[in-house]
Amino acid sequence: MALFWKRLRASRLAGKKLILSNQSSLKELTTPSDFRCPISLDLMKDPVTLSTGITYDRESIEKWLRDGNQTCPVTNQVLENFDQTPNHMIRRMIQDWCVENRAHGVERIPTPRTPITSFDIMEICSKMMASASEGDGRRCLDLVEKINVWAKESEHNKCLIKDNGLGYVLAASFESFSSLSFEKHEDLLKEIMLLLTWMSPLGIEGRSKLGSTQSLRSMTSLLSGDDLLLKKSCVITLKELLSTDQTHVNALINIDAFPEALINLINIPESVLVKKSSFSVIFHILSTQTGRDKFTSRFLDLGIVGLTLEALVEADKGLSEMALGVLDRFSDSNLGRERLRNHVLSVPVLVKKILRVSSLATGFCISVLWKMSFNGNETALVEALHVGAFQKLLLMLQVNCGEETKMKATEMLKMMNQYKNKLDCFDSEHYKYLMKSY
Repeated sequence: MALFWKRLRASRLAGKKLILSNQSSLKELTTPSDFRCPISLDLMKDPVTLSTGITYDRESIEKWLRDGNQTCPVTNQVLENFDQTPNHMIRRMIQDWCVENRAHGVERIPTPRTPITSFDIMEICSKMMASASEGDGRRCLDLVEKINVWAKESEHNKCLIKDNGLGYVLAASFESFSSLSFEKHEDLLKEIMLLLTWMSPLGIEGRSKLGSTQSLRSMTSLLSGDDLLLKKSCVITLKELLSTDQTHVNALINIDAFPEALINLINIPESVLVKKSSFSVIFHILSTQTGRDKFTSRFLDLGIVGLTLEALVEADKGLSEMALGVLDRFSDSNLGRERLRNHVLSVPVLVKKILRVSSLATGFCISVLWKMSFNGNETALVEALHVGAFQKLLLMLQVNCGEETKMKATEMLKMMNQYKNKLDCFDSEHYKYLMKSY
């Protein structure tokens, strides 16, 4: 038994010595200054030289130039051009140094791929347009996969793809193959939609292609699928379309499955961005007369009021503002006000959000409560009194807020005054004092 413990102790001591020796060797290893990027001070993976003769890591210098700088970071000279010449000699020296110090845990940097050029983008654009006109989905899918590979290689490639009109070509291809057959070209349409997400914002021409009835039908079908990433891409694209041009709502009214697909997105747990984008789409739809006439009752029958109130309970600022804006739109209709009055969370949640999120959110809360109190609705007013609305509305009159919000708060206070006997903590003196000014 004693021999066993002696061996165990000896092995532990040997292990500690090995760790200490490795740590000391790592401390002794220093990266040569010529191998470090002057911007990031990290080991260069893709060294390129500017017209000033200074070498940088490609990723770092491209970010420097994208930020609007037109000088060399080291010499501060104004750059005659933005050409970046690969420094193969330095790159090979760095790779050799990595191999020599492999024992210290240094990994060899891979040989970087040659960055794409504007000519490459133009060539692939023409090929995609030809494939779309011929209805060749297989060839177009191969081209889309090639674009995906380019985008993953570097940030430089991504920026070049965005800046050279490929977004429009992809949008036009999406519309073209949607018109032919969604079932036949589903895989292609999925890949195009995923690409379009990071190409936002699209131009007017691109949005017009995605805003067609055929494209919107395909997006609705993708929204109804199981791929969460794809659903996120679709709803973000829809948000961009409707926030820039609400006439696209006219195309949506002919798609029966659209409201259900959008409501199912709000039901997805722990996806704040998807919920926020979904509420934004509903808000823009209800901001048009066509959208209100077509979709208000459909959304209400699908339980939008309850889903929105539940989302508000633990919502952050952005989600709260969007969800409250949706409730404000629904409260414009008699049916919407009725559903809000009948839901147990309506008044408590709305009163809680007053003065706790933002001035925009507070304005929406006051507006919805004011509409719910039309014609002196006793149920809504008394419930609001019991959850502390009176005190918050009094406070509203003492802070800076919009004239319309202040007017609605004043009207609600006057209506609540009729039911003051139903609330023990009613502060009549404070109310009379404040109301003298309004």
